[in-house]
Amino acid sequence: MNRLIAIAAVLMASPAVAATGPFFSLRNTNFVVLIAFLVFVGILVWKKVPALLGRLLDDRAQGIRNTLDEARLLREEAKALLASYEAKQKEVQAQSLRIIASAKEEAMAAAAQAKQDLHASIERRLAAAEDQIESAVKAAELAVRNQAITVSIVVAGEVLARQMTAEGATASIDAAIDQVAARLH
Repeated sequence: MNRLIAIAAVLMASPAVAATGPFFSLRNTNFVVLIAFLVFVGILVWKKVPALLGRLLDDRAQGIRNTLDEARLLREEAKALLASYEAKQKEVQAQSLRIIASAKEEAMAAAAQAKQDLHASIERRLAAAEDQIESAVKAAELAVRNQAITVSIVVAGEVLARQMTAEGATASIDAAIDQVAARLH
């Protein structure tokens, strides 16, 4: 049946059939073209080509709609991700500023502590030096005193030896023993 229609359409549209004359005549080329066009459109409708084209266009439109929805979702996700990264960047920047400020404070505190430790060390060394000087002075005074006592004893011994007689020595020894006894009791 399709072949018959196709053959009829070819024969009707042939230039040998088309000629000038009244409009509703097969010799009129305009009328033959009109009939061929109507037959062509009829075949397209009979084969359900408009429904097929509509379905293809609907599928294409749905695909485009899906692609746009997916692109919209991806854009929203990208915006959310960008906002998240910007917030993280601000947080990290604030944290780095806090770390820098803390490090400066710790450095200042360490410098102040080092200064205090240095002053304390200097004071301890000065005190130790003063103690050593005082100890050296006392040792020198003691040495001088001991030497003076030794010299005094030697001189006193020589003076007493020159002035002392045997009776005076005995009396002096007795007086010293009495003096020691009195102090011990």
